[in-house]
Amino acid sequence: MPSIILPDLSPAKIRSTAELIRHHIRRTPILELDAAEFGLSQGDLVLKLELFQHAGSFKSRGAFASLLGRTIPEAGVAAASGGNHGVAVAFAAKTLGASAHIFVPTVSSPAKVERIRSLGAQLTITGERYADALAACEIWAAVSGAALVHAYDQIDTLLGQATLGLELEEQDSKIDTLLVAVGGGGLVGGIAAHFRDRIRAGTMRIVAVEPELAPTLTHALKAGHPVDSPAGGIAADSLAPKRVGELIFPLAQDLVDRVLLVSDEAIQAAQRALWQVTRVATEPGGAAAFAALLSRIYVPTAGERVGIIVCGGNTADVHL
Repeated sequence: MPSIILPDLSPAKIRSTAELIRHHIRRTPILELDAAEFGLSQGDLVLKLELFQHAGSFKSRGAFASLLGRTIPEAGVAAASGGNHGVAVAFAAKTLGASAHIFVPTVSSPAKVERIRSLGAQLTITGERYADALAACEIWAAVSGAALVHAYDQIDTLLGQATLGLELEEQDSKIDTLLVAVGGGGLVGGIAAHFRDRIRAGTMRIVAVEPELAPTLTHALKAGHPVDSPAGGIAADSLAPKRVGELIFPLAQDLVDRVLLVSDEAIQAAQRALWQVTRVATEPGGAAAFAALLSRIYVPTAGERVGIIVCGGNTADVHL
C-alpha cells in the first residue's frame, strides 16, 4: 500500500489527544454477542456502544479535541451539523464555558434540534441539507470571529474520532474486521488511522458502510477524489453530507478494505433487531454498520470476530 497517512494523525498524536480529552468523555462499553442471537450462521460480534457517549454519539470526541486544542475566541465557536456534531459541540462548549452557534438543515431530526437548544447553544435552522448549513456557518464564523469546528474535515476532529479506535483496541485486540458507518468520513478516517499498522500487516480490515441514498465515499473512490453525491434517505441527518472530507479521502483510499451500501429498509431492520435483542435504541445512522451484517451484505467467515461501531443514539423513538 502507498504510505499516505497524514503525519498529524500519528500514533503519538492520537494518544496525546486521548489524554487531552480523557476527563471529558466516557469510556463506552463493548458488548460481545453470538451471531446466532440475530439469526446469523457464524461470527463472533463485538458491539462498540458509542451511542452511550456524552451527547449521544462519537462526535463528542472530536468536539472536545477541537475545543481543548485551541484558544477559544470571545465570539465562541460555530459548527454546522446534520444534528449529532451540533449536539456534541453544544455540549462541549457548555462544559467548557464557551458560547456556541450551531447551524443545522431542515432535515435534522426534532430530537437533535431540541437537544441542541436544551444545551444553551444559539441555533439556526437553514437550508435543506448539511451543505447548506455549512455554507451559512462559514459565513457566520468569518463575520463574527467565532472558531469554526468542522464536523469531519479538520485535523483536531479526526484526532478525536481516532481515540475511539485506540479505546476499542484496548478493550478488544482480537477483532478481525470492523464495520464503520460513513457520512463525511471523520469516524472511519480517524479509526483507520489508528489501526493502520494492523491493516497494512493484514491482521485487520476496516469495512465502511453507507446508505444507498447517500453514497459519498463510494462515489469519491470511484472518481478518485471527493465529489458531490446524493444526500438522502432515513439517515440523512447523520450520514448524508454533500461529499466526503478532503482530509479523510486518502486515508480511505489507503486503509479501507471496501465500502458496502445498505438500504433504508435494512437500516430500519437493524434498529429493530438491536432493540429487540439487546435493548439498545439507536438512531438510523447508528444502526447502519450493523445493517450490513444483519442484511447479509457482509457475511463473516467461520470464527471471524467482527466489530461494529454503534455510533449514535439521538432518537426520540425508543419503541422500535
